[in-house]
Amino acid sequence: MVEFASQRERMVADQIAARGVCDKRVLKAMRTVRREAFVPAAVRELAYGDTPLPIGAGQTISQPYVVAYMIEALAIRPGDKVLEVGAGSGYAAAVLAELAKEVFAIERITELADQAEARLYAEGYNNVHILNADGTRGWEAHAPFDAILVSAGAPIVPESLKEQLAAGGRMVIPVGSNKRAQELVRITRGVSGTFEREDLADVRFVPLIGEQGWEVGETDSEVTSPRLIRTTPAVSQTLPSLILRNSQSFEVPEEAAVTSLVRRIGDARVVLVGEASHGTSEFHRIRAAITRRLIADKGFTIVAIEADWPDAAQIDHYVRHQDLPASDWSAFARFPTWMWRNVEVRDFVDWLHEYNRPFAVARRTGFYGLDLYSLYNSARAVIGYLEDVDPDLAEIARWRYGCLSPWETDPAAYGHAALTGAYRDCEQDVAMMLRDLYRKRQEYAHADGERFLDAAQNALLVANAERYYRIMYYGSRASWNLRDSHMFETLNRVLDAHGPDSKAVVWAHNSHIGDASATEMSARGEHNIGQLCRRAFGEQSCCIGFGTDRGTVAAASSWDGPMEIKEVRPSHAQSYERLFHLTGRAGLILPLRHNQNLEVVGELAQPRLERAIGVIYRPETELESHYFEAILPRQFDEYIWVDESSALTPLTTAELHGVPDTYPFGL
Repeated sequence: MVEFASQRERMVADQIAARGVCDKRVLKAMRTVRREAFVPAAVRELAYGDTPLPIGAGQTISQPYVVAYMIEALAIRPGDKVLEVGAGSGYAAAVLAELAKEVFAIERITELADQAEARLYAEGYNNVHILNADGTRGWEAHAPFDAILVSAGAPIVPESLKEQLAAGGRMVIPVGSNKRAQELVRITRGVSGTFEREDLADVRFVPLIGEQGWEVGETDSEVTSPRLIRTTPAVSQTLPSLILRNSQSFEVPEEAAVTSLVRRIGDARVVLVGEASHGTSEFHRIRAAITRRLIADKGFTIVAIEADWPDAAQIDHYVRHQDLPASDWSAFARFPTWMWRNVEVRDFVDWLHEYNRPFAVARRTGFYGLDLYSLYNSARAVIGYLEDVDPDLAEIARWRYGCLSPWETDPAAYGHAALTGAYRDCEQDVAMMLRDLYRKRQEYAHADGERFLDAAQNALLVANAERYYRIMYYGSRASWNLRDSHMFETLNRVLDAHGPDSKAVVWAHNSHIGDASATEMSARGEHNIGQLCRRAFGEQSCCIGFGTDRGTVAAASSWDGPMEIKEVRPSHAQSYERLFHLTGRAGLILPLRHNQNLEVVGELAQPRLERAIGVIYRPETELESHYFEAILPRQFDEYIWVDESSALTPLTTAELHGVPDTYPFGL
């Protein structure tokens, strides 16, 4: 059908190529195979959606991107013989058949094996052979295989499958002791019989059942999708009333009773204030109200946000009334511009500008970025600084950072090029630059301490960003951990620069500031800045989370897509958000660490679902893509509830008033 053909083209362009899959043979195969032929008639109209689909017997057909991603990692050649474990509907086997000489696919469930065989025959794939058997044992009669694709999660890599790999053969398999979260790994067999393992990505697949996988009784019957989270306890009828009795209510964000909250914060040195979505007005406004009180009443002199250091540095020049550098680019100009360039943040920044006016420069509250996306802007900043203080080292910096220049328009492409060997990675060059800058730190800092902090942080950012983009191509947990570790390290550098009595407010998403050890992130081996702060500062850190039931949000449908005002779906029945919605109040502030009522804390300590909306929001796949499991009282010290929230208001540069012409605020 013409309709499905056009959908197939859009699927490859928008869901697969746009996310970094670039093997031309894989892209062609994904364009060729008719996915609609491998799904039940009832969901055929959804065949090209960006989501897994049910295929019967409690199983799913994987999201198209996942299929392409895994197959690209196998690096299949035209003459290869391939084994697939977990044939399911036969779709992945069909894609493999477009790439390889022969495909042997095993399916444990008889009903699915029969259907897959019929569908493949109907579609003309005569080079695919189906076996109804235990896939963990492989297909020894046809071994060895040049590539093995395993489409279900195993507790360990089955030895039978490893032994059936040919020398130089590759196996891609989800592995993990937790049935609800695995690491996608690639196993390569060396000529001498040794095996090399590479971690590729964090994934969630149905469990691999069999002799060398999970036993039937060990699996959770609820796990039927690569992203489905297990069922949580039923809602107690008394829990919403317990929440209400132990919370402070408010009607509108400007009336939120933050006085008691600030008092509970006490002598904390680091206060992390979250958001359940980047594009929500109320979260920004309440966060700003809390921060104003911390600055005015408790002497906080650092506001550190989930944003790039060079962008935030421009805002810092404005709020601290410093000389404004000439610039031909706007702060926060990269996607997603609305995350920080909005009316709500501008109002806080203008307040901070006025608040700082009476104080000496050393006592003014600064505005800093913690993130590491600005690879090239930071490299430029280091070179610009060195041109003033050490022209000889500036020349060396130009030469070393020149390694990165071919990828300036698309930093993520650098990661792919470095991994595939298309270009040498720049790790040694950027690390040497950081080392040389710090070797002269006493000389530079003595003459120009404030500017040296900026230059040193930019040099560190380049070094970490180089690693991040190299790791990011395969999406492993290492990229998340590197990013949050960088944010934590940056926060500590700023605290040290402000002196032993300095205090900082951190603005970031709940997923960064809530203690990751209290969420399913820990099962994937991930940590975050909130967890690192708790470990480092103990009782001197305070973490404040947010939540909402429904409303609107500013978000995109895909990375680098346009901002849209989207409707937020009412919260899931098994989520923390539903509990708070059932209180019937417009807004609540619930203490968790300093709550004398142990009953409410104990009831909330049951693991439940929690929603996270980032710069991307896909309501149609919300359960799979935006919910995760958490234990709220361990995750946050305070929780702020807004029952119906609204989208923030983005700004254009022309709308910014009161900002000097030489400073392109662009927030």
